[in-house]
Amino acid sequence: MTYCVGMVLDKGLVLMSDTRTNSGVDNISTFRKLFHWNVPGERMIAVMTAGNLATTQAVISQLEERTKAPEERDNALLKGPTMFRVVTEIGRLLRTTIEAAQSGNGDSGKGRFTATMIVAGQIAGMQPRLFMIYPEGNFIEASWDTPFFQIGETKYGRPILIRGYDRDMSFEDAVKLLMVSFDSTLKANLSVGLPLDLLVIDKDGFAPTHEHRITADDPYFETISSGWGNALRSAFHSLPPYHFAQKRRGK
Repeated sequence: MTYCVGMVLDKGLVLMSDTRTNSGVDNISTFRKLFHWNVPGERMIAVMTAGNLATTQAVISQLEERTKAPEERDNALLKGPTMFRVVTEIGRLLRTTIEAAQSGNGDSGKGRFTATMIVAGQIAGMQPRLFMIYPEGNFIEASWDTPFFQIGETKYGRPILIRGYDRDMSFEDAVKLLMVSFDSTLKANLSVGLPLDLLVIDKDGFAPTHEHRITADDPYFETISSGWGNALRSAFHSLPPYHFAQKRRGK
């Protein structure tokens, strides 16, 4: 499993992913799931992946290959005129990759090669945009009503994002919010694990504004993790106590 979050702010985009993949408790590995490409002054595009590792690596490898000889290949990443066209091509590539893997494995391949992706980026003259691509290749775009996307193991970290998100928050506060969300997920599910990859994309920057790998000994993440736990306990104990005597009087 995995956990990835993409978030739209007034200032730009913030993305974070874990790096754990596992096929059981005795077969755990670390693989990058956050990738990005940019053309200085013209475009910045990032992709996060969740699902079958062979499927996602095949898609990312094909996208990477197309950037090495853009004049010879159909390269939506570097030549797509809009983010919509870029995401459409990535969705098509994901769908055909899944279909080929399933077809090659017959009935035993049904459902084994699925994957989901988050695509974020900006092309010059347009607004930053965020999309989530489903295994079928179709996708949805973030909006004012849905300003962030999660893929993978989403349920543990979602309440944190819903309560803490504000579209006009600073990049620094957004990173802090994501760290709390990931810490809550790490504590609840062993299939999500450190290190974490962070990418901040400033509006009209067309290059990574901040890129960082958060390891188990990262001092700031350790402070966030312990501080959030202490704050939760403090908030819990500050709530009004429940008394059995009050319940009896109410009967």
